[in-house]
Amino acid sequence: MPLQAVMIIVDNSESSRNGDYQPSRFDAQADAINIVFESITQSNPESSVGLMSMGGKGPEVLSTLTTERGKLLDGLHRTKKKISGSSHLATGIQIASLALKHRQNKSQRQRIIVFVCSPVADDEKKLVSLAKKMKKGNIDIDFVLFGDLDEDDVQKKLEAFNNTVKTNENSHLVVIPPSGKLLSDQLITTPILLGEGAAGSGGGMAEAGGDFGGFDFDPSADPELALALRMSMDEENARQAKQAKEEEDASKKTTLEGIEEEGENQPLLNEQGEPSGSGSFEKKKDGKKDDDKMDTS
Repeated sequence: MPLQAVMIIVDNSESSRNGDYQPSRFDAQADAINIVFESITQSNPESSVGLMSMGGKGPEVLSTLTTERGKLLDGLHRTKKKISGSSHLATGIQIASLALKHRQNKSQRQRIIVFVCSPVADDEKKLVSLAKKMKKGNIDIDFVLFGDLDEDDVQKKLEAFNNTVKTNENSHLVVIPPSGKLLSDQLITTPILLGEGAAGSGGGMAEAGGDFGGFDFDPSADPELALALRMSMDEENARQAKQAKEEEDASKKTTLEGIEEEGENQPLLNEQGEPSGSGSFEKKKDGKKDDDKMDTS
């Protein structure tokens, strides 16, 4: 994964109490967010992750961008006590984008990951307009839509947003219906964590045989191994890039050391005690010779 600044939006609306994911939709999100944080920070230690909620009375920033897992866990613990109301998707994304603008490292790629498990009140036209602003600001938006929702238009609205915002397939919509598997295990096999090497298939899940460096491996068979392989490959690529840069810097340094400056090996003073290279002594000698020649003539 590239160097990133990622804001994760958790859905703490009343719908997150539902138990179609054990023990609840909110706890399933908390487990998945922990996996997402680990994947992002281990693939690039300089990447940072923030957390905010979009339910209750309104969106709330729970943790600004950080590399400390404990701050996100503390934020999840605090917002679990505030589960209520409906989700405010559009407002939450706008606040998350503002948080990304204040990132310290401006070279970090901006990204927002939104967990959605409740009806979306914002109309499609408003969401499409917001998607255009996010695209203009070079912000990638990933949606994780999960849970058994009664309203079919939620997915339709998110698809319209995703089709507008995505550039070079950097934004994704992953739909994960209820099943006996953990939400985090199913999320591991999606392009959100596996990157562009994993193509999406029905329901937003990744197809077997993603890019695992030549391994004939089905990521859905063992999600944890899939994540471990992906992270190992990312670490190896980072190590090789670092080694190549160090070798390049060393070769440049060796080349510069081999170049001697003019007069580098010349003594500071000449035989007459005058600064060497000044030419004063030579000028005097030449002048004396000229005088002698003039007197002789």
